Amino acid sequence: MLRRNLIANFLGQGWTAVMGLAFVPLYIKYIGIESYGLIGIFAIVQAWLTLLDMGLVPALSREMSRFTGGVHSAESIWTLLRSVEVLLLLVAVIFVVCAYGASGWLSVNWINTEKIPASIVQQAVVAMGFVAALRLLENVYKSCLVGLQLQLSYNVINSFFATLRGVGAVAVLAWYSPTVLAFFAWQAIVSICSVVAMFCFVYRAMPARQQTVRFSFSALQEIGGFAGGVVSITFLALLLTQVDKILLSKFLPLSEFGYYSLAVLLANGLYMIVGPINQAFFPRFSELFSRKSEVELVESFHLGAQLVSVFLGVGGVVLIFFSEFILRIWTGDPALSIATAPLLSILSLGCLLNGLLWIPYQMQLAHGWTSLGVKMNIVAIIFIVPAIVWVAPRYGALGVAWVWVVLNCAYLFLGMHFMFRKIMREEKWTWYFNDVAIPLFCGVAVAGVFRLLFNDVNLLVFSVAVISIFFAFFLAAGRVRNLFLKRFAFF
Repeated sequence: MLRRNLIANFLGQGWTAVMGLAFVPLYIKYIGIESYGLIGIFAIVQAWLTLLDMGLVPALSREMSRFTGGVHSAESIWTLLRSVEVLLLLVAVIFVVCAYGASGWLSVNWINTEKIPASIVQQAVVAMGFVAALRLLENVYKSCLVGLQLQLSYNVINSFFATLRGVGAVAVLAWYSPTVLAFFAWQAIVSICSVVAMFCFVYRAMPARQQTVRFSFSALQEIGGFAGGVVSITFLALLLTQVDKILLSKFLPLSEFGYYSLAVLLANGLYMIVGPINQAFFPRFSELFSRKSEVELVESFHLGAQLVSVFLGVGGVVLIFFSEFILRIWTGDPALSIATAPLLSILSLGCLLNGLLWIPYQMQLAHGWTSLGVKMNIVAIIFIVPAIVWVAPRYGALGVAWVWVVLNCAYLFLGMHFMFRKIMREEKWTWYFNDVAIPLFCGVAVAGVFRLLFNDVNLLVFSVAVISIFFAFFLAAGRVRNLFLKRFAFF
């Protein structure tokens, strides 16, 4: 099942990532870079969306996994689902009302437009709030499918609606109305359809129940400790990862923020690589921990970590070393590529370091241990947030990007040290060296050789470089290599 989920997640989320990236140049073509800045602000809203679920969505996914491990009865898991549904529906309604109430102030006092009327910006903010509320409800049912390890079904549904979002948005902009309001209207329509589809599929997949299901505070209280820890970590993490964008959206003109959003979008695309691996391994970790299968848990941990190092490492190293070429191919604008490439390289380095921490974080959640993440993020905020506030107006986007890199270096070298003092105690140096350092060193060495040998990168050189970097990572990751050779013994 783990292998099937991994393949499904890579194909499904890979396709979703393609749909999210492929049409961006067309969005900019039809609505302009300033209006695209509003889409960049919507990306911030979506990131903060994870805070609105109050930790209940990841907690629900964990309990669904525990249900498959025999911890819950059919009645108890149904009660928990209904309770989460009701509470988050109320949260979604409140969020829409708040977005409507704040839209006027934001359009005048925060967002710095040059050509777009404030009335259009105000309507766009309201539309963002409505779409974000729908995405919150989508996440409830997505978490159920992931937790029940129905990840093939989840990816089929998610890929379909990702395609509909991207292709449909281009069609609406090209043939109906080339405006940012038309873009958000289409996103709202697709999100409504997605919520309905996910709802139907989850209800069909859930076990038969013997009695009527009602909202229960006690069901929420049972997962309250875990959910509270998750929401605390999420809030602090969002503060650390989004404060740069929030401040830059204030300090930069909307058009310049649009360029920054472009670089962030590509760098954050790395999370589309690590996300499928985490999504497959977290239910496995939770199940093995519930069964106290220590040997299998350790092996799964290292396999997941090495898979992240290989696939995330390849994507990160390629973006770091070949950022200008990638931007030039993607946007077709040489001037934009030259100006944005340094920013993309730095942001990609930070995202690469951050992504390496995801598998250890999933292991902490599987153990029900959230306090470490809270403490780490509180300490980081004390030092990093003031640094961003000081750097942003003085050094702009590049300075803020370097703060992001420093933050993740601290997490990698200090935060993980404290994790391995409590759980997976014997696996610390295996993770640092075998899972992370050796694959990264080999991949970076190969990429560095290509950059030294070729000043002008063309498509052939780039293709050979990507293949070579992949094999460097693959051969250096022992568990991934051995798994592949075991599955395909004829090699």
